Amino acid sequence: MNIASYAVQANQSRGRQHEQISSDDRSPYQRDRDRVVHCSAFRKLQYKTQVFVTREGDFYRTRLTHSLEVAQIARSIARALGVDEDLTECLALAHDLGHPPFGHAGERGLNEALREFGGFDHNDQSFRVVTVLEQRYAAFDGLNLTWESLEGLAKHNGPLKAPPATIAAYDAQTPLDLRHYPSAEAQIAAFADDIAYNTHDLDDGLRAGLFEFADIQDLPVIGDLLREAQGLTSAVNRIRHELSRSVINTLVHDALTESTRRIAALAPATADDIRAANGPVIGFSDEIRTANARLKKFLFTRMYRHWRLNRMTYKAEHVTKTLGSLLLRRPELLPDDWRARAGRGETAQAANVVRDYVAGMTDRYALDEFSRLTDPAVPA
Repeated sequence: MNIASYAVQANQSRGRQHEQISSDDRSPYQRDRDRVVHCSAFRKLQYKTQVFVTREGDFYRTRLTHSLEVAQIARSIARALGVDEDLTECLALAHDLGHPPFGHAGERGLNEALREFGGFDHNDQSFRVVTVLEQRYAAFDGLNLTWESLEGLAKHNGPLKAPPATIAAYDAQTPLDLRHYPSAEAQIAAFADDIAYNTHDLDDGLRAGLFEFADIQDLPVIGDLLREAQGLTSAVNRIRHELSRSVINTLVHDALTESTRRIAALAPATADDIRAANGPVIGFSDEIRTANARLKKFLFTRMYRHWRLNRMTYKAEHVTKTLGSLLLRRPELLPDDWRARAGRGETAQAANVVRDYVAGMTDRYALDEFSRLTDPAVPA
């Protein structure tokens, strides 16, 4: 594959914090991707909520299937634009490693419990997972990813003027150029995330019966694609799948067209030219951006605020808030290895340990731990 001049160049990587001798012919970003796939935080994503709690059905997306779908979309865009596919895939697979149980509902509960000590931010926690929490090497903590992977993970959503704690601490030691845009590869990974969750939440919402085809027929672009799918078959499941495929194809095609236009206008010679630009080089056209915003608004009102999901999110927030608050006050309730690190209750040290402990839980482990800590009938 011919790689563009504005792509991140594997042979010019700024390296890793801890020097490691390469033992094979993989590029540094292939190794980064493989380290993410093999880490324990990645495996846990199969039992962490995307929108629906994992026990509600086998067909709904989890954080793991979502991350795989993001990676597939991101690779396609990266290949078409001639940038590094391996770095793009690594960032797509790693972007949700720090999510707590129960998705954004769990994040809100944990954030509330730890508000006095900085709260909780899943992007910062993802960075913490790959730099501190994974312990797969004898000589150091973290996955020892390249500078380019860490930069992309830290600011894949754009420049950081007020970085959260873990990213700020790392940046103070190893500057990540936080005030500029990330590489095209990181921008693609973030954009693929947006495409994936909008499209697949639409699919899951239809599957769950939270809304019907008639409810989306007037949405711009989506309505036209729905009518095309309905013209091909009368089978509901096939219509839904045709719609999902067509929406992804439409969004990706538009992103490629608009991003190609932006890159041509900028005429970047290097990846640093992408970073120094006044705005992102990856994006939608005005028409599709408006349609995507309408879809987000629809999903917010008809899906994320549906009474069934309201009940689930209330319970999820209650579980993570209770776990965080209780363990912060009473760190002696933590398992031995965690308790030793926590020290006294209601301190910044205890908050850091509780944050890592709760955020690392799967949905079902969080529910089990909640029962063990709050229900006298459940053994400790």
